[in-house]
Amino acid sequence: MNEGELLEEFRSAERVPRRDVRYSIIFGLNEIAMTDTNQTTEAAATEAPAAASTGMEIGDIFKILPHRYPFLLIDRVIELVRMKSIVALKNVTITEPFFQGHFPDKPIMPGVLIVEAIAQAGGLLLLTEVPNRDEMLMVFTGIEKARFRRPVVPGDQLRIEVAVKAWRITAARLEGKAYVDGKVACEATVTCRLVPRNVSAGSAEEAGENL
Repeated sequence: MNEGELLEEFRSAERVPRRDVRYSIIFGLNEIAMTDTNQTTEAAATEAPAAASTGMEIGDIFKILPHRYPFLLIDRVIELVRMKSIVALKNVTITEPFFQGHFPDKPIMPGVLIVEAIAQAGGLLLLTEVPNRDEMLMVFTGIEKARFRRPVVPGDQLRIEVAVKAWRITAARLEGKAYVDGKVACEATVTCRLVPRNVSAGSAEEAGENL
C-alpha cells in the first residue's frame, strides 16, 4: 500500500457513517429513522430542529388541542423545544367542576386529572409537528410509573414539565412531572399514539404500540 492509499484509508476510518433519514408525511419534516423499538430520541432530537418557543397563550393552545372546558387542563405554555420538551402551567381554582364531588369538604384535584394534564402538555408538544392535526387525535395507549407525592388543592399552580423519551412517526413515550411550589406533586410516564379522528374506539386500542 502506497502513502496515498494509506492516507485515504485513515481518512475513511475517521468518517462518521451516514444515518438513515426518511421523510415523515405526518410530521412534514425530516426525522431520524428509528429501527430499534426501545431506542430513545435523544440522539435524534439532537439532530432534529430544536428551536425553543417563548410559549403559547390560551388562543394558541385552542388551535392545537381539541380539548375544551371543562376538560382542557392547560392554561399556558411557557417553554417549548420542538420534539424534545415542554413546560406548561395549569392554574387550579375552586371553580373547577371536579371539586364539587372530590371532595365537598376537602377539595383535592384527582390524581388521574394531573396525569391527564401531563398528557395534554405532551400532546401540545407532539401535535405542534402535525400539519393535518385537525384530522387527527392523540390518544393514550399506556400509563406507567404514576406516583402522587402531594395533594393539589384550589389556589395551587401546576408547573408541568414533559420530556420526550421516544418518538416514532405516529407514537411517542413521554416522561412528565407536575410541580407545585417547586415540589413534585405527580410524575408519570405516558405513551400515546396518533390516530385519525374517525377511528373507532376498538381500532384505537389495537393501535397501541410499545416504545
